[in-house]
Amino acid sequence: MNTDRADPADLAVLRAAFDAGACEPPLGWDAVHAFEAEHGVVLPEPYRTFVAEVCDGSSAGPPDLGLVPLADLPGDREDDRPRRVLARPFPLTETWVWEADPRPWEELEALLGPVFDHGSIVLGTDGCGAYWHLVVSGPHRGHIWQVTGEGAVPFGAEFGLTTGGSGFAGWVGHWAARRPWFDVS
Repeated sequence: MNTDRADPADLAVLRAAFDAGACEPPLGWDAVHAFEAEHGVVLPEPYRTFVAEVCDGSSAGPPDLGLVPLADLPGDREDDRPRRVLARPFPLTETWVWEADPRPWEELEALLGPVFDHGSIVLGTDGCGAYWHLVVSGPHRGHIWQVTGEGAVPFGAEFGLTTGGSGFAGWVGHWAARRPWFDVS
């Protein structure tokens, strides 16, 4: 997974996976650069090139309820959340099920905010509070995470829960193949 240079093979997978009729128009490079300057990040490839040149959101997915445009949030997302700070690192590098964490809720609550609000953009939702995040800063830059009300888990074969490849192209390719997200038992 190369997050700094768009692989033509990854871009081909992305172009093939999306129905042009369901796609929002691409943003163009000027808008992508302006977004990056405003938020102090450089979007990971191939997502960066995808939103600039191919598609900025799709009603057909992935995930099940559609790919939201850059920096938007799914309609079911709470409006009273703090402002997302993309330049602050996404805090996780391994699965965390806070629902099973024995620490007091007050301690957990302080740790949860950054998981939901820092270092990642929300790609969309499968409903029921299951959101897909693309990490844009921190050690897991370029990786996709599913963040729910119960915990957070990284997507990619190296994490042992899926056969899907890491990163945006791997996540989209797995969806396009119509495979369950977590297909390793």
